[in-house]
Amino acid sequence: MWPASPSPTLVRMSDTPVKQQSTAAFYGQAVASFGVALAATAIGIFNLQADAWVRAFLGIAVLYLVTSAFTLAKVIRDRQEAGQILSRVDQARLDKLLAEHDPFEKI
Repeated sequence: MWPASPSPTLVRMSDTPVKQQSTAAFYGQAVASFGVALAATAIGIFNLQADAWVRAFLGIAVLYLVTSAFTLAKVIRDRQEAGQILSRVDQARLDKLLAEHDPFEKI
């Protein structure tokens, strides 16, 4: 005979965690990829057959691009987290209204 399956558990939306963690492998891959890309760009600029001021300009441009990419990623993450918090607050309000509502109450 098959073992009895456990009964389903009701999980409210407000019980779910807001922040989802990445795995260590994903984090390591992202850091390694960033390091390889930055090193390859630096080596390419260093070996470029151009004047020193051109290479310096390209180096500054790459650093500016990297910092602006980090800032953009942070802003996008912050907006997403704010949206999740607002969604949880709205869900909690709806849960409270539904819990307090009595459909058999006479008006």
